[in-house]
Amino acid sequence: MEGLLELVYPPACVACDEVLPGTGFFCDECAHLVLETQSPHCRRCSEPGAFPAGICPRCEGRRPPFMKAYAPFEHDGSVAKAIHRFKYEQRPDLSRPLASLLASAAAAFFKEVTAPLVPMPLHTGRFRERGYDQATLLAVELGAVLKRPVRDEWLSRTRETTRQVGLSEDARDANVRGAFSATAAVKGSDVLLVDDVYTTGSTASEAARTLVAAGAGRVFVVTLARARRELM
Repeated sequence: MEGLLELVYPPACVACDEVLPGTGFFCDECAHLVLETQSPHCRRCSEPGAFPAGICPRCEGRRPPFMKAYAPFEHDGSVAKAIHRFKYEQRPDLSRPLASLLASAAAAFFKEVTAPLVPMPLHTGRFRERGYDQATLLAVELGAVLKRPVRDEWLSRTRETTRQVGLSEDARDANVRGAFSATAAVKGSDVLLVDDVYTTGSTASEAARTLVAAGAGRVFVVTLARARRELM
């Protein structure tokens, strides 16, 4: 069946749809514009750089409620283009190759963190607008690759928030405060939050805070990409 599907729908570049001669995720041209996150980095939020005690100034100043956030790519170049297509250009079909890309690029992280997957939830209003929840699609496909359970019922978004793009860090924090609810089923379980992009960590922190308040154990975060930020 897989072979038949590849004949009908041959592998294509996730950034530009050029048909690939074999397996892979990017065509030769787009592959040159893939930026991997660099080491060393903050051991809490994975911000690239060498920091005293391994913690960046932002995490020292406002310690996040999650144990670690990790993304294998910078939100730039071909990866950013692929995510934009997936998220804003009605390409839910990209969830499968992007999940496979994430599983491959973050293999060491997934070996270390074995918790159930919980997608960052989308509010119902935004879901109706977009037609699908990209984080849930990504988590479901990732769960299939990793053979790991997906618990999308553990966390929900109870309040619609304005878009985070263009907001200051303090405004982002205020925008998502109290926007989530977690069920009692999460009590005692570690959680791996799944999303597409990590920017300032405001959304991930609020979601993690909600899960911990509901009795979750350790909370980790994984995204396909992260935005490079100016440190405080």
